[in-house]
Amino acid sequence: MIRTRHSLVLVLAAGLGVASFVHGEAPPFPGERGDGLDTAARLDIWENSRRGFLHEFVKVPRDQVVGFALYTHDHGVLKLSAQLFPLKEGEAREVRFELNIDEKWREVAKAPVIYPGWSAHFRIDHWDNARDVAYRIRHGEKATFEGLIRKDPIDKEEIVIGSLSCDSNADRGDRDTIVENLKKQNPDLLFFAGDQSYDHKEHTAAWLLWGRQFREIIKDRPVVAIPDDHDVGHGNLWGEGGIVAETPAGDTGGYFYPAEYIRMLERCQTWHLPDPADPRPIAQGITTYFTRLRVGGVDFAVLEDRKFKTGPAGTIPQMGPRPDHIQQPDYDPKKIDLPGLNLLGESQLTFLNDWSADWTGAQIKAVLSQTAFCGAVHLHGSTENRLLADLDCNGWPQTGRNKALAAIRRAMACHLCGDQHLSVVVKHGIDAFRDGPYAFTNPAIINSYYGRWWWPADEKAGDNPIAGSPLPWTGDYLDGLYNRITMFAYANPQFNNIRAMKQNQRDPKAMLGDGYGLVRFNKKTRNITFECWPRYCDVSKGDAAQYPGWPITFAMEENDGRKVVGHLPELVFDNAVDPVVQVTDEATGEVLYTFRIRGDRFRPRVYGPGKYTVKAGPGKPDAWSATGLEVAEDAAAIKVRF
Repeated sequence: MIRTRHSLVLVLAAGLGVASFVHGEAPPFPGERGDGLDTAARLDIWENSRRGFLHEFVKVPRDQVVGFALYTHDHGVLKLSAQLFPLKEGEAREVRFELNIDEKWREVAKAPVIYPGWSAHFRIDHWDNARDVAYRIRHGEKATFEGLIRKDPIDKEEIVIGSLSCDSNADRGDRDTIVENLKKQNPDLLFFAGDQSYDHKEHTAAWLLWGRQFREIIKDRPVVAIPDDHDVGHGNLWGEGGIVAETPAGDTGGYFYPAEYIRMLERCQTWHLPDPADPRPIAQGITTYFTRLRVGGVDFAVLEDRKFKTGPAGTIPQMGPRPDHIQQPDYDPKKIDLPGLNLLGESQLTFLNDWSADWTGAQIKAVLSQTAFCGAVHLHGSTENRLLADLDCNGWPQTGRNKALAAIRRAMACHLCGDQHLSVVVKHGIDAFRDGPYAFTNPAIINSYYGRWWWPADEKAGDNPIAGSPLPWTGDYLDGLYNRITMFAYANPQFNNIRAMKQNQRDPKAMLGDGYGLVRFNKKTRNITFECWPRYCDVSKGDAAQYPGWPITFAMEENDGRKVVGHLPELVFDNAVDPVVQVTDEATGEVLYTFRIRGDRFRPRVYGPGKYTVKAGPGKPDAWSATGLEVAEDAAAIKVRF
């Protein structure tokens, strides 16, 4: 342990009990179902005769074996993962972590390189997050990866998040335009929502390629990277608590490839996140990573919205060519929203509800996950292929969807995700249109793999279309699962099929619907802005370079769109500013909302008659409470003192 005048207390975490293999043992992931996994990153790549892009890509000069690193820090704990290229016989299976302290590089920890996966991991407790600290990861004498551990930007008025996903292998080239644009926009956090790898059996090599493409932007800011279906080797994923899937299609629920492979790729992508909220392993010993991360006063819940979800095959009636595709017009949605179906799972819902009530270190909240809580797509693959409903989205099961959105709404949080390829902004409806939170699905980084379009069959605008939008199909709609959504913006590709999109994927003038999202959280105004930038755009042109319909700005409190029917007596706080207030319906026990108010006065709004319990506190609603409060517009104020 090393203590410096910068108050850094450094503790090594070496792999957390993950098995490490040495040369000469059995190849990784043996067995009939797992044969052929990770062949481009196996121990024997230096002797075998396999050929292909990834098999050659991983054979880097020995001074480049440290591929990249990812980190986060939250309330005094820094976690960092180093990703290496495959090592040779006789090369050290250890990396060194150094910090630049007082203008001098100091080695603060060592960690073993874990195989399979070639990753190494460090945990530092009592991290001082009030200043920037340069770091480097070293292997051997020459291999180095350098970056900057940024201080927590708590003093910034606006916190900016880059939101990306779907880095398709249809284009193996660079991502330089996106990286250079992001450098100019300088986000405080990067969120990669999934599908960093599309090489289903070659996660390690594809993950290294992703890191090479983005290393110049991920090296000096915190990153959230979560795996999605293609990362785990599936076309689609319904994790169903970690059971074994029957085929890579995944529609029976579970994971097709061996649990060792799943644990490896999740370790490489997510170990650096804050510790999981519920570390208990699920079926097959597969671990979890859902957690919270606070950056600059914005509190992010990181969800695993596919890990617990029920598979449709054999569970609900099949109403299309595949168990997950519905093509039967005017079907009864109740036939597919059956009791016992899971979306987030009980432990994750409990976490989400607890997170919504805890505002320690938070002024605004947001949820990060893999995919959307609705089916905001009509056309798949080409403008000739219309699909009524896709059970791969989180619009199904509908009851689980509504529970998740209600939990997100309780925190007045918005939702950010990827997966869909088509970028959209929607406002969810739970019991009525627009009563739920806003959600932003970012565009695919590379969209020529599989285009999607928002294109209503009748080509009519929805009810109450968005005033001033340049897009024709906005407003209130039912998606193919009969969920209420309000479409605010969508970024349809200009071409009508995948072939044309692939032919034009490197044309900077082509609008393929690809690119990335940017989200701005203004802590002073409590406004949130969604931005959508094409892959080859010129950000110096400002908002004119964004996709039509963006940017979109709304107030944090608009994430709860329920109709207000009255107010409880005003609360006047005697010795607190910006406290946390929670309101609970006593008849149902439902928490209506918990959030940090502005100032020292607040009149709680409610959405129906009855009696309510109101609680308050500095970071959690645990320092004061009152029961039996009712709507009374002319009631005397209640003085509150903690």
